[in-house]
Amino acid sequence: MIEPLPVQFALVDLVHDRLVAAIADGTLKPGQRITQDDIATRLGVSRQPVSHALQVLRRRGLLADRGRRGLVVAPLDARRLREFYQLRAVLDGLAASLAATRVRASGLPSRERKQGRALLARGSALAAHGSIAELVAADVEFHSLVHCWSGNQAVIDTVAEAWPHFMRSMGVVLANPAVRRRIWREHGEILDLILAGEPVAAEAAARQHTWVAGEETAVSLERAASVA
Repeated sequence: MIEPLPVQFALVDLVHDRLVAAIADGTLKPGQRITQDDIATRLGVSRQPVSHALQVLRRRGLLADRGRRGLVVAPLDARRLREFYQLRAVLDGLAASLAATRVRASGLPSRERKQGRALLARGSALAAHGSIAELVAADVEFHSLVHCWSGNQAVIDTVAEAWPHFMRSMGVVLANPAVRRRIWREHGEILDLILAGEPVAAEAAARQHTWVAGEETAVSLERAASVA
């Protein structure tokens, strides 16, 4: 359910963020029609901030214009997602390399090391019994932490802009328990290489991890489309 928003100044941003979250977690499903009146009513705001937010989401590719139907939640497109993952594979590899270089040069505060280990332990436990939503959130948190450790704000900002596209696609493969376990095993390998200060190996592991995730997701979507 999309809960009503409190009355605040930056309503356009609030509406935008609430809709991004609803699209990312599947509350608003691919192909679902979106109208200003419906969203305004559900969020308890006027139509004007909703109108502005919807146009931003359309430009970001999260909504699509379907003529007489108006705006709908954009379908998951295998080709587009593959392109997103190809770009992110490069950025994830760079982030892991920079983080490991930082560790080699000056170490990593024990607080940050503990944060990484705790996140890995939580994600590994979720791989056995967690919900899709919990796994998606943990995955985003892990990679966002590596991006933060890189110290490269451009990496952080670039990937953050595309997170909604990744988040809404993750459920395609996370229903498979074997994939869940493998993902968090690979996260552990990436973390170990970073903390060991191995930039070349960390970059290769992070890049391969994201590349494979993208290919698996795209192939699953293509298979689903072929039998639809």
